[in-house]
Amino acid sequence: MKLSIVLPTLALALAAATSFATAPAQAAEPIVIKFSHVVAPNTPKGRAADYFKKLAEERSHGRVKVEVYPNSQLYKDREEMEALQIGAVQMLAPSLAKFGPLGVRSFELFDLPYIFPNKETLYRVMDGDIGKKLFTLLDAKGITGLGFWDNGFKQMSANTPLHSLADFKGLKMRIQSSKVLEAQMQALGANPQVMAFSEVYSALQQGVVDGTENPMSNLYTQKMHEVQKHLTLSDHGYLGYAVIVNKKFWGDLPADLRATLDQAMRDTTVFERKIAQVENDEALAKVKAAGTTQVYVLPYKDRVAWQQALLPVHKAFEEKIGRDLIQATYRVAAQVEKGKTTARANKHKAAKPEKK
Repeated sequence: MKLSIVLPTLALALAAATSFATAPAQAAEPIVIKFSHVVAPNTPKGRAADYFKKLAEERSHGRVKVEVYPNSQLYKDREEMEALQIGAVQMLAPSLAKFGPLGVRSFELFDLPYIFPNKETLYRVMDGDIGKKLFTLLDAKGITGLGFWDNGFKQMSANTPLHSLADFKGLKMRIQSSKVLEAQMQALGANPQVMAFSEVYSALQQGVVDGTENPMSNLYTQKMHEVQKHLTLSDHGYLGYAVIVNKKFWGDLPADLRATLDQAMRDTTVFERKIAQVENDEALAKVKAAGTTQVYVLPYKDRVAWQQALLPVHKAFEEKIGRDLIQATYRVAAQVEKGKTTARANKHKAAKPEKK
């Protein structure tokens, strides 16, 4: 009688134990990736972060959960790098100017004024040996680089017209924390003011600073055109991002999952670059339509004058950035221009009618 009671009880206990043992495997908690950034969700970076979330979660079949925090919800410019290094967040996409203050001065290559004559040169630098070398420099900081995202060339804005070099004299111009950008504004005759991105609108509104520099998508989505009367389309500098992760976190991921996320990031980078120029073009059109800001296209002769005034900044930072990197970028630009010249010549030759 007792045995008949014990056996069923034992069977039930074994069944329960088995179900508990398999439960964690069936309902494993996803790995959380906190992705923090400082811009609006409807910018190229903001949209790309959301796109990466979508791809990562779909392709990992729920093994990963990406939590995106835009608009400095978690950390401001100066705080986010430290947060990544200590593991408070796992992923960032800081602007390339942020790496100088981190101690990786070679990244300030991207801050040099007028160093990229076109997007083709830029992408070749990012995706080639120069970009790879820059990412290896992050290892010592506990950071792994995953990809370069684009936000376009920068334009100057202020509450006074910025047509000639003399117009900059004495203006307080907001910049990111970058020695190169500081030298750039000083070369123009302005007084550079380092300030977190989240604080710029109110600073412009209150007259704490007179102007700033931004790609159009940032200027429009942060509503800076509401507090800036003049905008000069100068394409004088570049603003891009490096998508980075905490090195230990990335290294501890299962190899197959890391490969999945790597591919998701490559696909997101293609997506991000495609929308960047579209977003900037649309933002410019919206600024013009708003009618609050007078838009000025810098003529060629004035652009040359700006370039001549800013070229000494390249020389001044050869030691900090690396003369080899600067010269390598010049060579890439020359190769791109040579390719374009050859293509134009071939096109002209093909279009020219043959003599009979």
